[in-house]
Parts: sequence; C-alpha cells; structure tokens
Amino acid sequence: MQKQILLTGLLYLSLYLQVIPLHAQNGETKRCSACLGISGDSSNATGIKTRAGFVLAGGGGDVDAAMQWLLERSGGGDIVIIRASGSTGYNEYLYKLGKVNSVESLLINSRELAYNDTVVRIVKEAEGLFIAGGDQWNYVQYWKGTPLNEAINYLINKKQVPVGGTSAGLAVLGEFCFDAQFGSIISDTALQVPNHRNLSITKGFFNIKRLRNTLTDSHYDQRNRQGRHLVMLANISHRENKSIRGIGIDEQTALCIDEKGNTTVFGKNKIWVLVVSADAISRQQLMGPFCQIPFKVQVQSLQATWGGTPAGKLTRGKWPLGGQPIKYTCINGKFAVTQE
Repeated sequence: MQKQILLTGLLYLSLYLQVIPLHAQNGETKRCSACLGISGDSSNATGIKTRAGFVLAGGGGDVDAAMQWLLERSGGGDIVIIRASGSTGYNEYLYKLGKVNSVESLLINSRELAYNDTVVRIVKEAEGLFIAGGDQWNYVQYWKGTPLNEAINYLINKKQVPVGGTSAGLAVLGEFCFDAQFGSIISDTALQVPNHRNLSITKGFFNIKRLRNTLTDSHYDQRNRQGRHLVMLANISHRENKSIRGIGIDEQTALCIDEKGNTTVFGKNKIWVLVVSADAISRQQLMGPFCQIPFKVQVQSLQATWGGTPAGKLTRGKWPLGGQPIKYTCINGKFAVTQE
C-alpha cells in the first residue's frame, strides 16, 4: 500500500514538473520556445504610460546613462531584448539598473520563430525594446517582412515605446541598413572597390521617421569605419538620387533621440554625422576601380559625456549643435580627413 502511494505521488510530481515554467540557472523563468529567460514579473504590465525615444548605441560596452534613459521612458513596464544569438546578459543588468516590471530576452533565430504567435505577442506587449548586438544579416533574413517586423513597427509608430539597439542592433535602425549579407567589409577594401558585393544594403526594415534617409554605423572610430561609411552613403545617394545622412557612433557611446527630436549623446567617445548628396557624385566615380569623391564631404563630430551632451534637434539643418566640423575626401581610393 505504501509503495503504491509512493508511486502515485511520484507520478503526480512528474506531471506537475511538466506543466510548470522552466527556470534557468540564474532563476529566470522560461515561458516560450524563444525565451531565454525573464527577470522580474512574468505577468504583463498594464496601464503603463510610455514615451517614445530611440537609443543608438555604438557597441563595445553599454552606457548606463543611455540605458537608464530608455528604462525611464518605458514607464516601468516590461522590457524585451531581441537577438538571434547570445544569452541573457541584459536581463539582470537592466532589471537592476532601473525600476521596471520585467526584462525578458528572446532568441529569434529563424523565420519560424518570427512568425510565432507567442513571440509576437510578447514583443507587442513590451513597454521598451532593445536589439542586442550580433550579426545584422541574421536580423534581416530572419525578421524582415514577418509578423515580428510588424510588431516592432507597431511599438515604434503606434504604441510609441522607447526602442534601441547596439552594434548590429544599431545597424538595422536606419531606413538604410548595411546588412552584411556577404560578410563585413573594412574601409580599405570599400575604398579600393566601391562597388564590392559586400557593400550590400537593405532598405525599409524598420519604419522610424526620425531615421529616414539615414545609414548608421557602429564601432566607428575604433574600427576605422569612416571610409566604408562614406562609400556606402555615396552609393545609396546616387542610387536613390537624393541626399543621405550618415550617423556613426563610437564604442561606449550612445545617441538618444526623444519624441520631439531632441538629442543627447552619452558616454566616452564621439558621434559622427555627415550628409552625402547625389548631385555631387557621378556613376563613373563610384564604379571604380578606386573610389573618387574629390569634393569635401562635410562632417560634424561631437564629444559625448557620461552625464549627457545636448546635441540639439535632429531636424535642424546643422546637426549636431556644438560639433567639431571636419571633412572627408577620397582620391584614387585614398581616404583623408581634414580639420576645418
């Protein structure tokens, strides 16, 4: 009799363990196939008032003040981290950094998961969204044109929650995105072969009005990305027949844009802003064998501070305010920077 009771108890325990949420080693709760873990309350926060805004982070380490800016604008609701590789590093970091209901990480590494109803619901219920670093081609190939893509645009334009990204997560925020479909590319190669197939661009991934006609790049000065950025901008402006703005963000640096277009630069290093116009570049100059941009491209660089450097309105003609004017040129594939 006692043996039967014991066996029955073990059976019920086994059934119970199958239906309760799984727990990660760090105590986070797993509640869907894409969920890596959640820190905080797994129930959906309701009645939260959010404020729109964007965090453009350059990678190489997060900037606490910029991430706090995003958390504050979430109204203390649920923060969702989306990625196609990696783990739960943001969960406890952000949960301890600000007062929020929860921080959850989703690993969305297939189009099947980008169509998953639970994944889409979790994203749509978020009061803040952050796109981790990784490989931006994974984001494009797995997410673009899916219900997940629609859910992110819903957060941006309808629900108006704060959204940010770092490194590869930054790369996909502009209207134009260096998608790295064929791999990355260094500046020297881009300048020598300005029509290189690795200079692959995706258009219209996310619909962020403040970042229309914009191509971003990260790890900017630390990885000497000015040259490749210039070539990409020149290619896009010529193809689109309009002026295209470039925003480069250094490592340990973040640009924050509020709902009115006011900007603040947090962190250790700089942001770099340039505009390339189509009418100044001929097709011959871009077809190689070497990049030829003989005119001087106007650039503004602005030093960040940990407490935040005000940079004026993004919509202003001369932005950022207070920046140091410099110029880029490229002759016979040789890139040069000159001080004004």
